[in-house]
Amino acid sequence: MREQLERRIAQGRGDERADLVLRGGRVLCLVTGQEIAGDVAICGDTIVGVSAGYDGARVIDVTGKWLVPGFIDTHLHIESSCITPHEFDRCVAPRGVTTAICDPHEIANVAGLAGIDYFLAASAQTVMDIRVNLSSCVPSSHMETGGAALSAADLAPLAEHPSVIGLAEFMNFPGVIHRDPGCMDKLAAFAGRHIDGHAPLLSGRDLNAYVAAGIRTEHECTSAAEAREKLQKGLRVLIREGSVSKDLDALAELLTPITAPYMCLCTDDRNPLDIAEHGHLDHMIRSLIAKGCDTLSVYRAASLSAAEAFGLKDRGQIAPGKRADIVVLEDLAECRAAMVFCGGVLADDAAFAARATTAPVARASVRAPQVSAADFRHNGPAQAHVIGILPGKIITEHRRAEIPTIDGDQRPDPARDLARIAVIERHGVNGNIATGFVQGFGMTRGAIASTVCHDHHNIAVVGQDYADMALAANRLGQIEGGFVVVADGAVLAELPLPVAGLMSLDPFEVVHQRLIALRSTARSLGVTLEEPFLQLAFLALPVIPHLKITDHGMVDVDRFAVI
Repeated sequence: MREQLERRIAQGRGDERADLVLRGGRVLCLVTGQEIAGDVAICGDTIVGVSAGYDGARVIDVTGKWLVPGFIDTHLHIESSCITPHEFDRCVAPRGVTTAICDPHEIANVAGLAGIDYFLAASAQTVMDIRVNLSSCVPSSHMETGGAALSAADLAPLAEHPSVIGLAEFMNFPGVIHRDPGCMDKLAAFAGRHIDGHAPLLSGRDLNAYVAAGIRTEHECTSAAEAREKLQKGLRVLIREGSVSKDLDALAELLTPITAPYMCLCTDDRNPLDIAEHGHLDHMIRSLIAKGCDTLSVYRAASLSAAEAFGLKDRGQIAPGKRADIVVLEDLAECRAAMVFCGGVLADDAAFAARATTAPVARASVRAPQVSAADFRHNGPAQAHVIGILPGKIITEHRRAEIPTIDGDQRPDPARDLARIAVIERHGVNGNIATGFVQGFGMTRGAIASTVCHDHHNIAVVGQDYADMALAANRLGQIEGGFVVVADGAVLAELPLPVAGLMSLDPFEVVHQRLIALRSTARSLGVTLEEPFLQLAFLALPVIPHLKITDHGMVDVDRFAVI
C-alpha cells in the first residue's frame, strides 16, 4: 500500500513516468464548469495529474476530445436486462457506464442469498465497477408467494462486503410508516448506512415519516411536483428512464444548476433492445440536453452528484486521487463514447476477454404446476376490477368494467381491449393461480407469458385465448423460464432465461435479436405496447399503485390488501 502511494505521488509530480497519459484532451470540470487543458496522468487505477504535461509509459492521443467522469447508474436491476452481470458489463461499459449500483432483488426473490452471493462474486470480475445495495424487500410484501424471504439477520453479515453500499430500495413503504417489525429490524440494522427509497406518490406527513426512517434517495417520482416535494424533504431524486418506467420528460424541468447536486440518473429496468436502439445513461444525457437542460447540470447528475449521493468519494471528477473512470467524447451534446476507461482500464474486447466468470446459479427454478385452459376461467362481480395500463408508467389505474358471466365465466373482450391476466406460482410452494382483467395491451388473439414478474417472479400470462395461455405458461416450465408468444396453439417466439427464470446465458447481441423477434411477434397479436413483457412484469408488483395482481389475487395497492 505504501509503495503504491509513493508511486502515485511520484507520477503526479512528474518524478516518474505515468502508467498512462491521455494527451491533448479537454477536461470538463464538474465543480467550476470550466474546460481544463493539459494531459491526464493515470497511475494504476487512479488519476494522479491534470492540467499539466506528462510523460507516460503508454500515451493515448485524445486531442480535441472532451473528457468527462464515468457515468454512474444509481439504481438498477441488472437481471432486468435479461443478461448476466458479465454480459451487462460488456453491453454498457463501452457506452460510458463505469459504475452500476445494482439491487439484485430479482434473483434474490427466486434464490435468496445464493442470488446475492452470485452478484457479489461477479462484482469482483467485471471491467466496470458493480456496487451492490442489499435487497431490503424479499418478498416485496405479504401479498405474494416468492422463492425466498430475507430478514435483517440474513442481510447483516453481508454489510461489510467491499462491494456493498447499503440497503436497497425500501419498497414496502406502508411497512415503514406503520412500523412493521420486520421493516424496523432492517432499518435499524442499516441505520447510518445508505438506504434507498421507493415511495411512489407518497407525500405530506407519510412522506415525512418515511424520510425520517433514514431513507436517502428516491427513484419513483413521476411528476415534477412530486420530485420537488421529495427534494425539499431531503431526498436525493434519481431521474429514471427504463424500458417501461419513463420519467425523464416529466422531471427534466427540475434539473437545473441549483438542483443538480441533489439529482442523479438511473435506469432501474432496461433491456438490450432499448440499449441497442437508444442507449443507456448516454441516451438519458443526450435526451436531457436536447430538452434544454443545462449541459453541466446533466453531467453532474450523471457522475459527481451520483458519487456524492451514494458516498463514493473516490469518483465523480477527473482530478488527482480519483478513480480513473473517464469517458472520451467527440461532443458533449451527442454523448457518444469514443473510449471509456474503468479504473484506468480501457473497456475494449481485450479487457472483457481477460475477465474471470462466475458459474450461474438458480437453474431449473421454474417448478410451476401444469395448467389447462379451464384454469383461466374467471367469475366475479358484474362490475369487474380491471388493471388499466398507462404506457410509459408502472403506475396503473384501478378501473371497473361491466362484464357479463356466461356459463360461469367472465370472458375477455378484445373489442373493449379487455384481456385475461393470470399469475401462476412457480416456486413449487403452493401452486396458486389467480386471474383477473387488464386493459391496455391491445391484444386481439393469442397470449404472451413471462417469468420476469416483479418481484416474486411467478409466471405472468395475458391473453385472449385460454388454450394459448395454458400453452404459453407450460412452455415456460420447459425452457427454465423466459418470454413466450403463442397463438392458434403454436409457440411463435420465445427467449429462454434459464438463470433464475430471469437471465439468458447468451451474449447480449443474441438476446437483442430475440427480443426484436418477440416484439414483432407480439405486435402480430395486436399488442400496441412498446415493451409488452416488462410492462406485464410490473402488473404483478403490489407496491406500485393502484391495482395489481399476484398469485394471491387482485391487489388494491392503495388499501394494501388483496381484493
